[in-house]
Amino acid sequence: MLGVWLLLWGSVALSGRADTAFLRRAHDSSGHCTYSFTVASPVEAACPEAAGGVPELRAELAALAARLSRLESRERGAAGSGPRGAEPGGARDPQQVAAASRLEAAYGELLRAKSRLEEEKGRLEREKEELGRRLESSAQEIARLRAARCPPGREGPGRDTLRAPAKAPRWEPQPLSYQELQSERSEVPVSRLLEETALGRPGKEDSGCGQLVWVGEPVVFGRADSIAGKYGVWMKDPEPVPPFTRDNTWRVDTVGTEVRQLFQYEEAEQLARGYPAKVHILPRPLESTGAVIYRGGLFFQPRQSRSVARYDLRGETITAEREIPGAGYHGQYPYSWGGYTDIDLAVDETGLWVIYSTEKARGAIVLSKLDPETLEIRRTWETNIRKRGVANSFLICGTLYTVSSYSAPNATVNFAYDTATGTSRALSIPFENRFRYLSMLDYNPAERQLFAWDSFNMVTYPVRLSRQ
Repeated sequence: MLGVWLLLWGSVALSGRADTAFLRRAHDSSGHCTYSFTVASPVEAACPEAAGGVPELRAELAALAARLSRLESRERGAAGSGPRGAEPGGARDPQQVAAASRLEAAYGELLRAKSRLEEEKGRLEREKEELGRRLESSAQEIARLRAARCPPGREGPGRDTLRAPAKAPRWEPQPLSYQELQSERSEVPVSRLLEETALGRPGKEDSGCGQLVWVGEPVVFGRADSIAGKYGVWMKDPEPVPPFTRDNTWRVDTVGTEVRQLFQYEEAEQLARGYPAKVHILPRPLESTGAVIYRGGLFFQPRQSRSVARYDLRGETITAEREIPGAGYHGQYPYSWGGYTDIDLAVDETGLWVIYSTEKARGAIVLSKLDPETLEIRRTWETNIRKRGVANSFLICGTLYTVSSYSAPNATVNFAYDTATGTSRALSIPFENRFRYLSMLDYNPAERQLFAWDSFNMVTYPVRLSRQ
């Protein structure tokens, strides 16, 4: 090996055309034998250190050695720390890059989920505050109504006893899950209400059928304060059977999946004050706001079925049930406001009807006349009115009428379909949605009024028919 180095340095010396070359052997400071080979420069008389001599070269070598030492330290540290071992700016393991990307994506999704949860928490807190305010208001109203109903000077337990009118059967309070302590208040004195709606009742000179030509302003009958009463249905029987009369009023709050409570009131004033005479618990849960009271029975759609059932109000049992062939149900063909209003029952001067749609009708309204005892379909009509395109509907004298919007304050009765001729026509009769969420609309031929449920509010509309 030493010979090779000597030959190399000799070649360098000869190629440089040096005049003199020296080979020296000596011991270094530690006692080792060293060889040194010296060649004189053929062109330089002196070494220009400032221009890049040995000291400057040594400095560069020292810097290079320090840098290599740092790189080796980093490499050793990276070998024991997992995915971060790659030198910044250098090549990285593709698996490490993919893992880092997945971690970043997961972290971003967690941040977004946290933001959504915070928003939901804020919304729930606001709802909680609103429900708290309503509960407090209801408690105050209950206390006021109880105090108003008790005779002056009476104290003790008798002050909290709710007494129905003398003609009503005694109703023993049920557990809280089956009773309604107080859920509405009257916004209009009943005396004024009767005066304002007297024109809507058919008289001797106005008892025949005709075409709808006018709908009056809504009159508020009562208001439901509990959240279960945002949507609902309230009714009177146009052809009652004993022991019931036309003064009996019925109500169902339809918010919830197990809607079974049917509230019975002896008269309109009792409904306005919020004290039912009786609560019926239906054997089957009810769906939507399409129920009606007719000839001593509650006609309703059982939950998640295409059937119609009759609940006898006297016997408190279901006496008939029949499937409506092909009828959409549970959100297939509802009105535009939703609410699973696929099957809607109605009553007019000619009897009991069911309003629905089928796949065959492609979403158009289908009308069927029902036998009120057996629920057998007597006759069916298919209209050209899209069920999802209207907010609600009702029948008067065998003619179907539809309302354009459930929320617009200035809606219209926009279509009519006459079952006698099988033809439809466009209308533009003004109809006011005072509280901007119409979830139920039915006609009562005995009252000659429309009954409606508009965002917690039970209202009536007087109507006028053309003379024939």
